Amino acid sequence: MDIVLITGMSGSGKSVALHALEDAGFYCVDNLPPELLLPFIELQERNSAELAQQLETSGALPPGNKVSGRVAIAVDVRSASSLPALPHHLDTLRARGLQVRMVFLDATTDTLVRRYSETRRRHPLSGDAVVYQRRALVQAIRLERELLVDLREQSHVIDSSLMRPAQLLDYVQTIVTAPGSRLTLVFESFAFKRGIPVDADYIFDVRMLPNPHYEPALRDLTGRDQPVVDFLQRDPEAERMFRDIHGFLEHWLPALAQNRRSYVTVGVGCTGGQHRSVYLVERLAAAFSASQLTLCRHRELDARQA
Repeated sequence: MDIVLITGMSGSGKSVALHALEDAGFYCVDNLPPELLLPFIELQERNSAELAQQLETSGALPPGNKVSGRVAIAVDVRSASSLPALPHHLDTLRARGLQVRMVFLDATTDTLVRRYSETRRRHPLSGDAVVYQRRALVQAIRLERELLVDLREQSHVIDSSLMRPAQLLDYVQTIVTAPGSRLTLVFESFAFKRGIPVDADYIFDVRMLPNPHYEPALRDLTGRDQPVVDFLQRDPEAERMFRDIHGFLEHWLPALAQNRRSYVTVGVGCTGGQHRSVYLVERLAAAFSASQLTLCRHRELDARQA
């Protein structure tokens, strides 16, 4: 059974993520209380076994084969009272040989405040206050972060702060279709001027490298275009930066894989997120693709093309 647990901050896009998983063929359940997680999975297993038997009897399924179930479950702070028991339930599932992939949707506090202000919805931890002020909202978000910190540490984090819904939908589908039994490397380029992505496990700053933006012929191109690639490949410092990042990751990846990590996100940032960071992300992904599952994200480029 393929089990994906969706959790994260209220207003960060969990509903969009569930829609993406539903489109990918998952049976989705929103706001399942943690104490019902084990009974629900057991019910799904029985249903899959019964369906397999029916298909085998009808000849539609070869004998001995199984019907794989794809289940996505959203759990969040609305079940705050029973959240502390969730890690124990997840350990029980893993002890039974089931693999659970955890995805945590996050966004900056300013982004969450803006989204709540635009939709005029009330935060689930805001209480019954008649006057719903920004201060109360920020306090509720801060409390939510504290309640979810343990789940965040165990999950693959997706920063939706600068994502449009269509971008988030595509990215979630890409993440969940990657085989869950191997460590997946996610390389992400970004612009420091628009903030550091909160979902990155490692951040590398490459702003000290020569900037193609100041070359008139290269300014409107990106790090994917061959003239920019040629420009940076000729620079010894850019080559050294690539070797240093590659060497660091190559050394520490085995330890990360042994630590039950499903995803590792590596952020590479430059000033505008168009040239240097894009070039290095593309090159690093190509270098590791022979030995690891790799995914590429270009935060600024993807936003521009969406």
